[in-house]
Amino acid sequence: MVVAASAVVVIGAVTGMLSALDDGRGSDEARPDVTSSPLLQPLPAVPTPLPPSPSTTSASASPSASSSASASEAGPSPKASKSASPKPRTEPASVRLYRHTDSQVLDWVRANRDDPRRPVIESRIADRPAAVWFADYTPSDITARVRAVTSAGAAKGGVPVVVPYAVPNRDCGGASQGGAPDLGAYGGWIDKFAAGLGSGEVVVILEPDAIAQSDCLSEGRRTARFAALARAGRVLKAANPKARVYFDAGHSDWNSPRQQAGLLRRAGAASAASSDGIFSNVSNFNRTGDEVAYVRRTLDALGGPAGLGAVIDTSRNGNGAPADGEWCDPAGRKLGQAPTLRTGQARIDAYLWVKLPGESDGCRGAPGTFTPDYAYDLAR
Repeated sequence: MVVAASAVVVIGAVTGMLSALDDGRGSDEARPDVTSSPLLQPLPAVPTPLPPSPSTTSASASPSASSSASASEAGPSPKASKSASPKPRTEPASVRLYRHTDSQVLDWVRANRDDPRRPVIESRIADRPAAVWFADYTPSDITARVRAVTSAGAAKGGVPVVVPYAVPNRDCGGASQGGAPDLGAYGGWIDKFAAGLGSGEVVVILEPDAIAQSDCLSEGRRTARFAALARAGRVLKAANPKARVYFDAGHSDWNSPRQQAGLLRRAGAASAASSDGIFSNVSNFNRTGDEVAYVRRTLDALGGPAGLGAVIDTSRNGNGAPADGEWCDPAGRKLGQAPTLRTGQARIDAYLWVKLPGESDGCRGAPGTFTPDYAYDLAR
């Protein structure tokens, strides 16, 4: 296995996100995209930011078809948890995932009611709940923007999925570079992010690629990043005890379960004070069965509380990964299992659409932008 590029398939993700920030619409949510991957396959992804807005809920459906900023500062080192014996994580009272009403696919559907592709795209993609990304470093309004999503989800009785994506030197300075200028600033941003989580149920996908794709950092900088992630998990869970926080496990074609578990342990993912488990396959195409086997082996190697679980991105894995390893909007891919908090699988807490289907990796359309032809091919 060749490990060289990014786990987060974020080439366009961030690019698309930044362009959205510049279009006067605000910087709120980001949507997944891809860059090159260590295995010439898609990994995690980044998004395009959108403005906060009210939302709707979608019942969980049954399955169907880093800035190149200086990361030298260690930033705030994690403080020992004040809770000697963390309580077991809270199981979701709700089985409904929240669908945010502000997204590129919804914008397209509203503006193209007469397009013959619209019914398929609307029913199979736009009507599904997907993650909301926060990929821009804007400390002044991050609390309000996160709160806009979590409060809308709570009002609708649904569980939002949010993605903080601002760790320094993300994507190892590649196409999805960006984020906080240093780890000290990142710690402050996470504090403000956490302040917007509210008190209802919420799923947090913490920093795609930040752990699996950390080999570009020196050992000292990697240790500092992991300390910052461990602290981030504690801050998020302390701010909202109903928040479920998941750490980056890459995907089944990347690091071995034992290797990834070692990295995850250093980042605090085995501690109930920081973590509810791990996530895999963000913006990737690996089949759900392969990811289930991989995350279970990774959890076994990780250790920690028996209640730790995993979530898997199933947004584009309906046909599995392309045989040739293509990661950029590869042909022949299909939507995977619909987002749900009821998987029927031991230790698998959810199937989620972290990467929003139809947002281009940069080949079928501009990176990070919704591309109707690509969306239609995935959905039909």
